[in-house]
Amino acid sequence: MDKSRLKKKKKKYILPKAGTSPGLIYIDENSLKPKIKLHRFNANSYEVKALENISNIVQLTADKTFTFWVEIQGFSSPALFETLNTQLNINKLVLEDITRTYQRPKMEEYENYVFAVSRMLFLDGEQNLENDQIAFILTDNTLITFQDTYEDCLDAVRVRLKAGKGNIRVTGSSYIMYTIMDVIVDTYFEILGKWSEELDVIEDRLLEKPDKSIMYDTQLIKRNLINIRRVAWPERDKLNDMLRSDSPLITDQTKLYIRDAYDHCIQIIDLVESLKEISASNIDMYLSIISNRMNEIMKVLTIISSIFIPLTFIAGIYGMNFAKQDPVTGKLMPYNMPELYQAHGYLYTMIIMLVIAIAQVIYFWRKGWFK
Repeated sequence: MDKSRLKKKKKKYILPKAGTSPGLIYIDENSLKPKIKLHRFNANSYEVKALENISNIVQLTADKTFTFWVEIQGFSSPALFETLNTQLNINKLVLEDITRTYQRPKMEEYENYVFAVSRMLFLDGEQNLENDQIAFILTDNTLITFQDTYEDCLDAVRVRLKAGKGNIRVTGSSYIMYTIMDVIVDTYFEILGKWSEELDVIEDRLLEKPDKSIMYDTQLIKRNLINIRRVAWPERDKLNDMLRSDSPLITDQTKLYIRDAYDHCIQIIDLVESLKEISASNIDMYLSIISNRMNEIMKVLTIISSIFIPLTFIAGIYGMNFAKQDPVTGKLMPYNMPELYQAHGYLYTMIIMLVIAIAQVIYFWRKGWFK
């Protein structure tokens, strides 16, 4: 895994300045042009139409025999949010939360609609974790979704709508909202499954040939697990709020399915905690292996040093060349080396040094230092 992935810049969110008036709609200068699709369906038909704007949204969704899903991707049009405020009476605080795309998953009930936020996670082409916001406005027969990017992770919902099987066309707008949230939660499972496999591979690499890349790979997964945990906990709380909601917009039949999504969210949280422990264990194991390898190296160097220290000591003494007798004048030097000119002195010294080295090797072997 490329170490540059660890250095990937985090997505920057522009926070409002202190003292800014609440309910201020924020349009980023880099916002994308809105792409709007209207899905119109019931038990017998399904059609999709691209819209230039939503200026006549009330008329488009007036037919109560159909359910409508309005997809909005891109926030560069202030008129779009003004229309929502004037025609659908969407509170400006809600519109601010839609355009400030750093909200945590939540649900808020209003008189004529329900507002909710989810975090859509996916892996980009370089396998980096992306975290985008998707917001929902739910009315009696209409669901409006908002994304500030063109990333598309909801194709599975469109496929089901087109096929028309099951309850998706006949259970109302709240069921469409549940379906999208369920797809988002299932995507968490897919991401965690991929990371689980990566951690298994990393563990095998640890046992075979540990290297620095193992620590980088594991740390990246651990950091991403923390990010997904920040999303999964409030997502669980939001689903729980929906289950306990008294709003007539969320039907009892939909709540049966929301309970299943809530259970999936709890499983995700448990899986995240388990993978975090495995990640920490892999890092600890890598550091332990490296530490043990260093200890082995230090032990070898210590043995070599221990063998050569007395040999170096002997060589150092007889390298001082303090002769017993002056070779020029023949004068005897008291307390100098009598062995310097002794016959076979070099041979005897080498034998003594060899005996000392062998004795040390035998001693270290009996102590188990060579195991």
